[in-house]
Amino acid sequence: MKLATNWNDYKILKTAKGEKLERIAGYTFLRPDPQVIWKTDSPISAKADAVYKRTENKSGEWKINPKMPKNLTISRKNVNFYIEPMNFKHICLFPEQAVNWDIMTNLIKSSKREVKVLNLFAYTGAASVVCSLAGALVTHVDASKSMIEIAKTNAKLNNITNIRFIMDDCKKFVEREIRRGNFYDAIIMDPPSFGRGPKGETWKIEDDIYSFVQLCAKVLSKNPLFVLINSYTTGLQPTVMANILNAVIPNGKTESYEVGIPTEEKGIVLPCGCSAIKTF
Repeated sequence: MKLATNWNDYKILKTAKGEKLERIAGYTFLRPDPQVIWKTDSPISAKADAVYKRTENKSGEWKINPKMPKNLTISRKNVNFYIEPMNFKHICLFPEQAVNWDIMTNLIKSSKREVKVLNLFAYTGAASVVCSLAGALVTHVDASKSMIEIAKTNAKLNNITNIRFIMDDCKKFVEREIRRGNFYDAIIMDPPSFGRGPKGETWKIEDDIYSFVQLCAKVLSKNPLFVLINSYTTGLQPTVMANILNAVIPNGKTESYEVGIPTEEKGIVLPCGCSAIKTF
């Protein structure tokens, strides 16, 4: 497992009974986490500034201290990230992805050349920002208009003006790039377990990820740098994603791993999904 560390103002304080208590920019957040199936001697305090609770229809809502600002900013290694409590218990950021930000930053900087990055299912753009700051030319693609707006906010927080933002279904965008003859040196994909595009397109990761990687391989340049896949789907273990990369792109070197975040509790690390990266 690779651990996300070096956060200035983000910590996981406690985990127990399906929940995690985080400190974010000086405020406390309590929200569910399906990986937390263990119990601890002392319960988590519910007196957090922001508490996410499930409702009867399996959705949920935040209960927020009115004194807490609507949005916050946190930083890591001089990179700024926008934080806001959102639907589905999200906070506009996956802090564990710092593991991959460091890997990609090192690859881009050490390449000593212009690198074109395609970030698919790009969410709020943390990876886009990090890659841009490392010197890459980034194309950011996501089907959600609201996520693209937050990604633009993240770019603005870091004085970035050259990310190309595209609101589109990722599969259709890649298909068009193939027809246009456009190529990328690096591809990042962070697909959801299930999703819908702006025109009702459906995505189910177990059914679609292999053919999608095959499609993306067609826009890799002749001198590629890396291909990264992230997954939060329980059934897709790191080796499964590595096998997909190796089957579709036989050359290069593949590494797969869990990603996690150390907590303030002795001996407790929170697993937060997995990744596989192929480098060339």
